[in-house]
Amino acid sequence: MCSGANDANPETISESVADAATPATATTKALLEDLVFANHILFNNGVVDAFGHVSVRHDARADRFLLARNMAPGNVTAGDIIEFNLDGEPVNANGRRVYLERFIHSEIYRAHPEVMAVVHSHSHAIVPLSVVKSFPLRPIFHMAGFIGTAAPVFEIRDIGGSATDLLISNRTFGKALADMFKTSKIVLMRGHGSTVVADNLQKVVYRAVYAELNARYQVTANGLGPITYLSEEEAQCCAKNIEGQVQRPWDLWKEEARRTAAARGAKSD
Repeated sequence: MCSGANDANPETISESVADAATPATATTKALLEDLVFANHILFNNGVVDAFGHVSVRHDARADRFLLARNMAPGNVTAGDIIEFNLDGEPVNANGRRVYLERFIHSEIYRAHPEVMAVVHSHSHAIVPLSVVKSFPLRPIFHMAGFIGTAAPVFEIRDIGGSATDLLISNRTFGKALADMFKTSKIVLMRGHGSTVVADNLQKVVYRAVYAELNARYQVTANGLGPITYLSEEEAQCCAKNIEGQVQRPWDLWKEEARRTAAARGAKSD
């Protein structure tokens, strides 16, 4: 029997807490706009497709976070963003469906106050590396120093047994995954994908994009011969220096997302 799934149907989930949504400020509205762009950027760069999600901790309340309703990331608008508490429950869903795996986000924010943004994806080059124990995700170029020496792999069987759907659909699974971020900024999930964290939204998008690129390069290089990986010291130095420039790719990706959205709008007219 399949176990570990959330009993709640995503079609019928609505608010289960009495708290009201946090009043929006100018900063919150800017954050919402960037969260919409983050969804589109991740889609445009092949990190998410119809599935996957990105969230950001609320700017006014550390015990809240912002995440889209249950939908394809490439179609997210500001009106689709919902506020959640750290139990993973929506406070202003108004009957809208929510992601089953919102507990990835809620438990990471609960366990790691330094984390301000989270991306969960099933990016295509990452998934194979989640199932081959002898070939872990390791950084091979300077843009991926945040990976460290090697990305750990979350094994849901250790928590839920051998008959789950691999989804992080409850707080127990979410907490087990969140514990792995004590020593890493990215965790692969066996047969599932990966989750990436950062201290701001722009950086988490950057990490998700370059983790996928690193995985592609790693698999390609492995077919050519022995790989020279970044040393631990190189990875630390690259992460410190290169990630200080995340605004550059963010601005480019944001403009690309604007052009893509405009082109889609023109085709629909």
